[in-house]
Amino acid sequence: MASSFALSRLLRAYTSIAATLLILLLPTLLQMQAKGGSIGVNYGTLADNLPLPSKVAEFLLDSTIIDRIRLFDANPDILRAFAHTRISVTITVPNDQIPRLVKPNFAEEWIKFNVQPYVPATDIIRILVGNEVLSTANKMLIANLVPAMQSLHTALSEASLNRRIQVSTPHSLGILSNSSPPSTARFRQGYDTHVIKPMLSFLRETNSPLMVNPYPFFGTTAETLDYALFRPNPGVYDSDSGILYTNMLDAQLDAVYSAMKSLGFADLDIVIAETGWPSKGDPAQIGVGPKEAADYNGNLLRHVVSGVGTPLMPNRTFETYIFALFNENLKPGPVGERNFGLFEPDLSPVYEIGILRPTAQSSTPRAHHGPEPTPKGPSPSPVADGKRWCLPKTEADSEALQRNIDYVCGLGLDCGPIQENGPCFLPNTVRAHAAYVMNAYFQATDGNDSDCDFQQTGDLTTVDPSYGKCKYW
Repeated sequence: MASSFALSRLLRAYTSIAATLLILLLPTLLQMQAKGGSIGVNYGTLADNLPLPSKVAEFLLDSTIIDRIRLFDANPDILRAFAHTRISVTITVPNDQIPRLVKPNFAEEWIKFNVQPYVPATDIIRILVGNEVLSTANKMLIANLVPAMQSLHTALSEASLNRRIQVSTPHSLGILSNSSPPSTARFRQGYDTHVIKPMLSFLRETNSPLMVNPYPFFGTTAETLDYALFRPNPGVYDSDSGILYTNMLDAQLDAVYSAMKSLGFADLDIVIAETGWPSKGDPAQIGVGPKEAADYNGNLLRHVVSGVGTPLMPNRTFETYIFALFNENLKPGPVGERNFGLFEPDLSPVYEIGILRPTAQSSTPRAHHGPEPTPKGPSPSPVADGKRWCLPKTEADSEALQRNIDYVCGLGLDCGPIQENGPCFLPNTVRAHAAYVMNAYFQATDGNDSDCDFQQTGDLTTVDPSYGKCKYW
C-alpha cells in the first residue's frame, strides 16, 4: 500500500510538471506547428496609410507566428526591410511583363535587378510569373506564360540561384471546367493539354509547386455558409468517390488534385497562394463580418497545419498564404475588397485567429480586437423540436476519432450501420463512422453537452446530418 501510494503521488507530481511545461512551451509548439504548414500572408500595398515596410517586418517577426510573405511585385523597400528576418519572401512578375520575360536578355536583367541585390540577406524563395493569367483570357499572355517561366528559370540557373528560388504561377479555380463532385474535376478543355500540361511538366522538372487561389467565400450561399466556414454541417457527398466533404476548402483542393491526377501529375505539391474572408462588406452579402472572417481564417490555419490533409490528399500540410495582411483602402470594387485584412494599418488585429504571440496579445489594446469569441458551434437551423446531433470537430484527428469509435462500439451500442453493407458504411472514412457513433452515444445518454465532449473532439449541431438511407437518430 505504501509503495502504491508513493507511486501515485509521483505520477501526480510528474503530471503536474508535464502540464506546466506544456503551458510554458505552448507558444513555441504552436510556432513549430505553424511552420509545419508554413503560414504566410499576402502583403498588398494598395493603401495610403500603411506602416513603413521596416515596421511591418519587425512586427511580423516579433509579434506573430507568420513565417513568410507573398508580394504582388518586387518592391525594393520591402525586400530590403525583410533582410535578416528569416521570413521567406515570394515576389511576382506583373502580368504585363510576361511577353518580355520570354526573351533571355530581359529575364537575366529582371533577376539582376530584382533578385540578386537582395539575396541571400533576404530569403527570396519563389518568383511568381503573373497572377491568374489563364483567367485573363488574354491570348498573348497565356501563350507566353510557360515560355516565360522557363526563361526565368534559365536566368536563375545562370545566376546559380535555381536551387534556392522556385518559379511558379498562381491560378484561380476558373482553370477547372468542373469542380463538383471533386473526384471528377478536370482542367478546361484547350488549356489542359496546350498550357497546363506543359506547365505541370515544368513544375515537376524544377521541383516547384502548383499555386492555386481557392476562395470558399466566393462560392458560398446562405445554405452552405457553415460548410464554407469549417463549422459543423451535414457535409456534401461525392457519390463518385464515396467521400463526405465537411468543408468547402477540402473539396476545392481535391478538385484541383483530381484534375492534376487526370493528366498524370498527382505527385506535385499544391500551395494555397491566396485565400481569405472579408470582415466587412455590402449589406446584401452573405456571411460577411469579423466573426465569419475569424471563423474562416482561424479554422483554416488550424486545418492546413494539422497534418490531416484532405480526403484525396491525406496526411499533408499545406503552405498557405492568407489574403491579406492589411485592409487596403485604395482597392477598387465592392466594400469587401478593401476589408480582407488581418490587421489595420496601425497593426492592431481586425479580429483574433491565433497568429499573435502571447506577449503581443497581452500588449494589444482590446478596443482593436474583434468581438469577444463566442463558444464554437454551428449556426442554428430551424428544427421543430430543438433536436441536436453530435459530430466530430473539424480539427479532430483520425486517431482520436478511431478511439471514439472503439469506445462507443465497445460499450455495446449498435454499430451495425457503419459496418460493411450497413446504411452508414459509405463514405468508408474514420470521420464519417465516428460521426455516426458519437451521435449514437449522445442520443443514448441524457443529451447533456458533456456527453458530446469526447475529450474535446465533439461538437453539437442543430442541422440533421442524415443522408440517403443513413439516418442519425
